[in-house]
Amino acid sequence: MFRTAANRFLGGARHYNGNIGLRFRRPLTLITSSRYSTTENQPFSNPHSIHDAIPVSTTENPSFNDSTSSTSSSSSDDDSRRQSSKSRAKYEDEHARLLHASLTHVMKLGWTEAALMAGANDVGLSPSIVGSLSRKEAALVEFFMDECLQRLVDRIDTDETLKILSPSDCISKLIKFRLEMQAPYISIWPEALSIQAQPVNVPTSFKQRAMLVDEIWHAAGDKASDIDWYAKRTVLGGIYSTTEIYMLTDSSADFQDTWTFLDARVKDAFDLKKTIQEARYLAEAVSVGLGNSFQRFVGKVYRR
Repeated sequence: MFRTAANRFLGGARHYNGNIGLRFRRPLTLITSSRYSTTENQPFSNPHSIHDAIPVSTTENPSFNDSTSSTSSSSSDDDSRRQSSKSRAKYEDEHARLLHASLTHVMKLGWTEAALMAGANDVGLSPSIVGSLSRKEAALVEFFMDECLQRLVDRIDTDETLKILSPSDCISKLIKFRLEMQAPYISIWPEALSIQAQPVNVPTSFKQRAMLVDEIWHAAGDKASDIDWYAKRTVLGGIYSTTEIYMLTDSSADFQDTWTFLDARVKDAFDLKKTIQEARYLAEAVSVGLGNSFQRFVGKVYRR
């Protein structure tokens, strides 16, 4: 599930539910309802991992007995692994059903264990499954973020109009589309942000936002592979976060003030990029003296 960085680290391999294409660094653990998941694997005890010892009696042909015992043990191990795999798949599917159902209760109960308990009741699961989540509230927020990221990528993959937009317009459109998914939860989104900001949850939160900005830059046609790759994503991450915070206090109709703020920040970022490039050209010209080098510098700037 990662995009542009794959061009450098894995030669462009993209993994989506086992299908390989060009986008992400490597696959993550899947929740069955989404091709994205940054939710950690929950501990799962395998009741078949311990086997009683089988006594082996040595008779006239010990080598035959050893071989039979080895074959029996290998077969038992294979059966255990298959059983464990089926149990884990069922377990992860139940978690996905739980988290998906719990989202319908978030508006009323917040990003809380109470919402998870209500979700478990909706899908007929034992309340004990909520206790198996090591980071209950965080798991709910992270599941929502993963679902939103999947919807964003589906939009990128199917919306042909994005290809004819300028990079800045494409970025603005996609950030707006992503933040609109949070609009129904705007009154309780500060609670989600506080959960993401807890030290134990920061690594996953950072990874989710990094995946988000990487997708948006990729959709805007970015193919950078040098230090600009990191700079661009840092700038876009800042734009996304500041717009997200601005949205929390926006009382305008349909968040129009937020989208105006977003467009201005994206424009500022692209103007800054041009200013930095021109400054670099000036430094190159000064370093080799005036004259012909300066003329080439002026040509570079005014050809843009």
